[in-house]
Amino acid sequence: MSGFDLDVDAARWRRSLGTVTETRPRLVPVIKGNGYGFGRDLLCRESTTLGVDTIAVGTYDEVPAALAAFDGDVMVLTPWRPFFADAVIDDRVIHTLGRVDDVAALAAAAPGARVLLEGETSMARHGFDRHELAAAVAVLGDLRVEGFAIHLPLRSVAPGGNYGEAERWAAALEASQVETTTLYVSHLTPGEVGALSARRPHLDIRPRIGTSLWLGDLGALSVRATVIDSHLVARGEHIGYRQRAMPRDGTLLIIAGGTSHGIGLESPKAVSGVVARGKQLAKGGLEAAGLSLSPFRIGGKQRWFAEPPHMQASMVFLPGDVEAPAVGDSVDVAVRFTTATFDAINLR
Repeated sequence: MSGFDLDVDAARWRRSLGTVTETRPRLVPVIKGNGYGFGRDLLCRESTTLGVDTIAVGTYDEVPAALAAFDGDVMVLTPWRPFFADAVIDDRVIHTLGRVDDVAALAAAAPGARVLLEGETSMARHGFDRHELAAAVAVLGDLRVEGFAIHLPLRSVAPGGNYGEAERWAAALEASQVETTTLYVSHLTPGEVGALSARRPHLDIRPRIGTSLWLGDLGALSVRATVIDSHLVARGEHIGYRQRAMPRDGTLLIIAGGTSHGIGLESPKAVSGVVARGKQLAKGGLEAAGLSLSPFRIGGKQRWFAEPPHMQASMVFLPGDVEAPAVGDSVDVAVRFTTATFDAINLR
């Protein structure tokens, strides 16, 4: 153990990768941010083993390392902008365009660059309106159009859901002047991709997949953290930066893993339904009272933070009636892999 570690059952994990690849022909692995907890270089190497011809990264600052670690094409999901000083112009890089002005600007700045045109879906994030496609084509110049892309929400409320929205964009692409038959899609099920391919046989439908590829079998992954110190504490004793009083007698554990590892960092949740909202209200009330549940599991339960996690370690309170692990022991961690960074990744 080096502190805060990810252990991977490599054979099981790779079986999952192979299954996803087999059921999602022509997929483009998404490798962005912290590489879903694995690190981007490792996922680039795994993509080579999977035999894919293209990967997608999030931003231009991720491109140089991807080009070095992967021999195929590298697609950039963030749309190109004229003010991106770090934009890499390389024949293996495929740029995304979603504004007419940017098409003209890139055509002038990098004639012959490879590009995707992106349609604006109900995500309302990036992309052309259907009515802008003709104007975009008119200023393409020598740019090489490699395909058309749509980034769908997790669950569209538009008529027909994600499949209906993808079908309408596929129809718009076929009716447009955009000279490509390749459509890159996100957040469609294998069945929806198959149905769309059957309905639009002239289009090459290529799914871009991140989470369901790399984290498709969470049972192959486990996180362990090392106990780096332990102190007996008494009720009312003040500890930590904030000098919070201990609620009762017990053990204060200092465990590897803090905010620099993603501990305590969590995106806001959108909840619906009475039960889900009740849970969020209860959690909010506990946090308002200074209580927050940690991801560290000891004695079969997740334990409470003694105070908010520090940068590289967390302080966790363990009641006196629970046997405390010794310094140097490791404990299980329930962690969101997409926000986690590890001291070591062990493929076993």
